[in-house]
Amino acid sequence: MDDGDLEILEREVCYQGFYRLERLRLRHRLFAGGMSPPIVREAVEKGDVAAVLLYDPQRDEVVMIEQFRIGARDDPRGPWLLEIVAGLIEPGETPEQVARREASEEAGCTVQEVLPISSFYTSPGKTSQRTHLYLGRVDSTHAGGIHGLAHEGEDIRVVCLAAEQAIALAEQGRTDSAWPLIALLWFARQHAAIRKLWLSSDGGKTTASTD
Repeated sequence: MDDGDLEILEREVCYQGFYRLERLRLRHRLFAGGMSPPIVREAVEKGDVAAVLLYDPQRDEVVMIEQFRIGARDDPRGPWLLEIVAGLIEPGETPEQVARREASEEAGCTVQEVLPISSFYTSPGKTSQRTHLYLGRVDSTHAGGIHGLAHEGEDIRVVCLAAEQAIALAEQGRTDSAWPLIALLWFARQHAAIRKLWLSSDGGKTTASTD
């Protein structure tokens, strides 16, 4: 972006906790030409995220997680959402490294192979955060139980679903958190081809999990 397209006039940190809330006074280029008058926008910042849909081609299952989400506290179905593994990218980590780490921490699964799905702004109207989304190959034979890091207050239940069942939940609007919804709708179009590819790559047998 040309520096002349955006001018930050003032930046203020209003809150610093798990997230950082910034207030910016700025001007930006107008489509009709020239610059806008000064406007004020708030942004919630924390960092970029890696998220991964875990898939076992041998069993034709996806491994998802269920956990409490404060943003869904008033949802009539309750604040426990069916999601995919995800985590913040720490300094020095690549998105793929985070996807593999979080699969182990949140689901007890070892990712054998990853395929990139997309990289996108999580909610550009309020944050600069980008999500790096992957499909990860796992062995779901022993997937299950309760996982998460106690010092981060995580209480995560692993849920294994037949691939077609997981896709149906997304298509029916019963999986309504953004990351799993995007991942599953993408997976719905790629399911058959990816399963064939991954099964053929090892003669139809998956490598046993070390977890």
